[in-house]
Amino acid sequence: MQISIYQMEIIPGNPAENQQKVKAWVEKEVKHSRPDLIVLPEMWTTSYTLEEIHHYADDHGKTIIPFLQDIAKTFEINIIGGSFANKMDEKVYNTAVVINRKGEVVYQYSKVHLVPMLNEPQYLTAGQKVPEVFELEGVKMGLIICYDLRFTEIIRPLALEGAEVLFVVAEWPNTRLNHWKNIQITRAIENQMFVVSCNNVGSYQNITFGGSSMVVNPWGDTLLEGSTNQEETLSTSIKVEKTKEAREQVPVFSSRVPHLYKQGL
Repeated sequence: MQISIYQMEIIPGNPAENQQKVKAWVEKEVKHSRPDLIVLPEMWTTSYTLEEIHHYADDHGKTIIPFLQDIAKTFEINIIGGSFANKMDEKVYNTAVVINRKGEVVYQYSKVHLVPMLNEPQYLTAGQKVPEVFELEGVKMGLIICYDLRFTEIIRPLALEGAEVLFVVAEWPNTRLNHWKNIQITRAIENQMFVVSCNNVGSYQNITFGGSSMVVNPWGDTLLEGSTNQEETLSTSIKVEKTKEAREQVPVFSSRVPHLYKQGL
């Protein structure tokens, strides 16, 4: 599966300009790499303009989702559509969307873990459903948003349900970049699956974002890593069957003894 990751420098508070950036990037990348799937970062339409997020939020995704659907159909590509500020019933959610080559919405997920260090709970409403497995091209996948990466409780069930690739869309700051990298490697090893992440670069107010988008294989090897401060494209091909190989060689899941584990941890 050929994957292209857009490590984007997002224009704060300008959804229309960011849509144009994404469309231009897709047109160029399709000609250059012919990806099966593209990945966008968290909150790519607005960046971290939390104080004004109610103003910039998309009402029930009525603008952003059709925009991505049109791109998917036009270029016949699958899209991990990052996430966007999604206004529903006067509440704003951080919502990710997945669209297949036909332009069909395959999956939506609203971030359940809001970042207290960045005052997200003050401006956003947490989703109430944990991530679920979805499929593209016959491959089982999972999708989480940024801070979710720290919570293995929502990631292990995806692996147990057969997820072979975990996508992480983020606006992760450079102040905790070592956590960003190390946790991805840990999640890949403990769940024996690929981890593919898309972070942004640039800054907004006092926050500088750390880039370093990554592709990590089921053995914890970093196959690809972006720069910390440059807008760029990361393009690679992953062999999903490597997930099965890792799980057969080190049968972690069949070695589990869940009846001994304390529930609710």
